[in-house]
Amino acid sequence: MGAVEVLAYHDTDGNRKERAGRLRLALIPDASEESLGSFLERNVDPGSRVRTDGWPGYSDAALADFMHHVRVIGLAERAHKRLPHIHRAFGNLKTWLNGTHHGVEPKHLQRYLDEYVFRYNWRKTPMAAFQTLLGISAQKKPVTLHELMTPESKQ
Repeated sequence: MGAVEVLAYHDTDGNRKERAGRLRLALIPDASEESLGSFLERNVDPGSRVRTDGWPGYSDAALADFMHHVRVIGLAERAHKRLPHIHRAFGNLKTWLNGTHHGVEPKHLQRYLDEYVFRYNWRKTPMAAFQTLLGISAQKKPVTLHELMTPESKQ
């Protein structure tokens, strides 16, 4: 499941434009209203406008705390035009996973998603990202191979 913050701005001609802000990605057990609603509660501020593609799991109950705007996709070929930011994020994620890592094991996928989200959210300020990683690494204890290979251990 993924969510992209959409930031509106005006270009030099005064035209309204949108760009992608922060990204959130998480593995969810299924596409039910419970799973989707839980993801949204953890990652989106109440009262925010949420654009979805009309999937039945995005029910009134799942989106009770949000302003829900449905953009029915219709033909799959047009999906990137209706919800371009999330489609671009997922497309870049797939390219990164296959190109850089040549695929990943499902048990490690959430960790790869976390790394991708970190890189994505700091993409415009790479030096700040580097400094943040240095700060985190200075405060964490080393992780053993056993801990790394155990999916339940979250460092």
